[in-house]
Amino acid sequence: MKPHHRPLARHRFVSTVSFILLFGAFLLLLLVAVSLPILKPVYLLSVKSTLTGQVPTSIATELRFGVWGLCASSVLNQPTWFTNNGVCYGPKLGYDIALDLTTLAGVSPLLIQAVQQSLLVVLVLHPIAAGFSFIGFVFSFFLGPHGIAIFTLMIAIIAGIVGSVVLAIDLALVIIVRNKIIDEIPYHFEVLFGPGTWMVLAAVAMTWLAVLFLSARACYCCGVRKHHHHHHYDSY
Repeated sequence: MKPHHRPLARHRFVSTVSFILLFGAFLLLLLVAVSLPILKPVYLLSVKSTLTGQVPTSIATELRFGVWGLCASSVLNQPTWFTNNGVCYGPKLGYDIALDLTTLAGVSPLLIQAVQQSLLVVLVLHPIAAGFSFIGFVFSFFLGPHGIAIFTLMIAIIAGIVGSVVLAIDLALVIIVRNKIIDEIPYHFEVLFGPGTWMVLAAVAMTWLAVLFLSARACYCCGVRKHHHHHHYDSY
């Protein structure tokens, strides 16, 4: 292996920062990809009843939607930040929800069906975005050769685009569900963003920031200088 092909042989600052950013993005996207009901603290959105003064029963008053399924909770088994003892469905690709659950919760089955269809698209894109971030942070250690630097930059750009699409779908999903809930006058529900949505937002921001650093390496700008074979020092 040539000296400049070794990990962190050149452009150590750019390599280290890009690695940290892309690894963080990969980790966040991976956690969201295995969200509720596999990883119950991570979910994309929740539909929660705002009615007060009701007699405590086992009827579901909150639905939390993850990529692989959902969990329905009542006032008798309210979820916390780290636990969810409600009735969960999944993990399953393109999961279906029992009709009796949506009827008891007072949520329109058509609304639930719309959420399921959107989540199926997100299910496919989350692992793809995580995969590109994984490839990016692995190759970020080998930015010596200009060809590998350009390849890593292209991978990071693709990861940023896919992640941005996932984020847009997540945001649109919550907004659409919220608007439909408002239109359902007989029902008193609120729709909230889950931690999974904010994790995707952070991953997208980290990915595009890594793109900036990798772009500086690819175009030799912003303080990144070319290395000559007889030089043994490192410049960013």
